[in-house]
Amino acid sequence: MARFLTDEKLEGFDKYKYNSIDTSILSNYVMHPFWNWCVQFCPVWVAPNLLTFTGFLLTVLNFLLFSYYDYGFHALTEDNVTKDSIPNWVWAVTAVNLFVAYTLDGIDGKQARRTGTSGPLGELFDHGLDSYSAVFIPTCLYSIFGRNELSPLRMFFVIWNVFLNFYLTHWEKYNTGVMFLPWGYDFTMIGLEQD
Repeated sequence: MARFLTDEKLEGFDKYKYNSIDTSILSNYVMHPFWNWCVQFCPVWVAPNLLTFTGFLLTVLNFLLFSYYDYGFHALTEDNVTKDSIPNWVWAVTAVNLFVAYTLDGIDGKQARRTGTSGPLGELFDHGLDSYSAVFIPTCLYSIFGRNELSPLRMFFVIWNVFLNFYLTHWEKYNTGVMFLPWGYDFTMIGLEQD
């Protein structure tokens, strides 16, 4: 089997330390204190990757719900050619799922540091699943706007914008060693839960 990582890259795992800069007022004064409070209720035997994966599965569940009830993104359009209808309970479930997924994403690293299991593979797993959620969440949001307010082509570019910003942030971290967390992330997530 071919090796994908050189010895030099593998040695880098031993020296790895997560390093981020977050200047968001919402993140520093609201979300992190909330997550610090939440993580104390998480049993120490719960693996941080389980928190990560559970949060990811909630975003997948949201995606599947909207795919079932609004396959063509017509439910909230004026003409609604497919006669799709999104039940009220779907909106409530997806809002709760999104909040719980966001909270689990906020406490998984804290749980890892708390249990002494923090490492580069956990971060890779977390950010790898986040990269999928970066597509699933905006796709679910398309059901809110529908085709009347946002054309499919424009939505395609919105998803690519989110996707590229996610990857550019990680590319910057790879080159600088520091992850600069954008202000917009926390504000966007809180705003989504209000819709």
